[in-house]
Amino acid sequence: MSIQKRNFIIILVTNFLVAGTMTMIMPFLSLYIETFGDHSDAFVQKWAGLIFGATFVSAFIMSPIWGRIGDKYGFKPILMINAFGISVFMFMMGFVDDVYTFFILRLVMGIVTGFIPTSLAFISAQTEKGQAGKTLGTLQMGSVSGTLFGPALGGLLADSFGFELAFIISSAAIFIAALLVTFGIKEQKKEKKNRDHVYSRNTIVRSILNHRLMLNVMIITALIQIGNFSIQPLLSLYVAELTQADQVAFLAGLTFSAAGVGNLLFARMWGQLGDNYGYERVLTVLLLLTFVFMIPQALVTDLWQLIILRLLFGISIGGLIPITTALIRREAPVDIQGEVLGYNTSFRFFGNIIGPMFGGIVSGFIGISSVFYVTASLFLIAVVSLYFTRKKPSEDFEDVLERQEMLHPH
Repeated sequence: MSIQKRNFIIILVTNFLVAGTMTMIMPFLSLYIETFGDHSDAFVQKWAGLIFGATFVSAFIMSPIWGRIGDKYGFKPILMINAFGISVFMFMMGFVDDVYTFFILRLVMGIVTGFIPTSLAFISAQTEKGQAGKTLGTLQMGSVSGTLFGPALGGLLADSFGFELAFIISSAAIFIAALLVTFGIKEQKKEKKNRDHVYSRNTIVRSILNHRLMLNVMIITALIQIGNFSIQPLLSLYVAELTQADQVAFLAGLTFSAAGVGNLLFARMWGQLGDNYGYERVLTVLLLLTFVFMIPQALVTDLWQLIILRLLFGISIGGLIPITTALIRREAPVDIQGEVLGYNTSFRFFGNIIGPMFGGIVSGFIGISSVFYVTASLFLIAVVSLYFTRKKPSEDFEDVLERQEMLHPH
């Protein structure tokens, strides 16, 4: 087996373990907080939102920093630090007894929560440009599978063994992932060309802001997450409006999982189509499909209609992350790819932070169904923006870097 293939298989497996562990607390987060004392429902709900979102705040700040370190020293050390770090924090969370300690642990854990984005950068750097979409689409199957099974497994562990043991078992799973990376991954060092030199952080940021396509792709990355996360906290309430059944939590989970199944089934195919027909073209089609499948979700009258539409929505949105990552892989010079992908990840985490707040505000003012309309309009704006970007002459990102360095010497 080639080094690349072995690396890919290990990263696929470890992404499944990490994504599963990171989402496993979702079903019992509020229940765990309730064990800390006699707190009101409002207190529990507020802190559940803050504790869940805390990780994304520090991850948003750290992603470009890890990317820059990865470009300089390699991605394997970062993968190891992230995996062992998550394992330690998950273990510690099993022994907290107040919301403030829990919040601080989640916030600090965000510093080492870049495993999946870093693994994308690691595999991307070792993949030919013409195969990046297909490879990254296949890799996404690992993290999506973990996201699908994580909440169900977390609920099962908590019910069977209690909260403390659920965290310990999750910590052990991540520790195994860390060992797989440590002893199984072999990173092939990139050949540095003589013309390569170190661009400052300011130069890279200014270049992203001045490169129409790169900036567009990163904004689209944020919109993907806003679209995904804006409805997630409200989904169980929306499901409750559509059904008289008692098992609302189970049905909400099923509805949530439908999008993940669609994502899982088609991510590889969209990536391959991007490789063959152009990433911008496929990205435009996917954004249009996402818009088309989101609007009817506001108009459903039965739960089965919503589940089918969530499946279709998952099929279209599943190709967006591998396509946007492959686009950045194509545009960014190899020696700064990790940092540029890190900024893209920051946009992704920004969407994770904004999405739930955005959905809550919109639903509070004009109802849950309106969230689908407003979020769909964001995808339509992305289509229009991408259309006008494609109409303009293409820019070489390296030329923009050199121009920015001349304009703003450090």
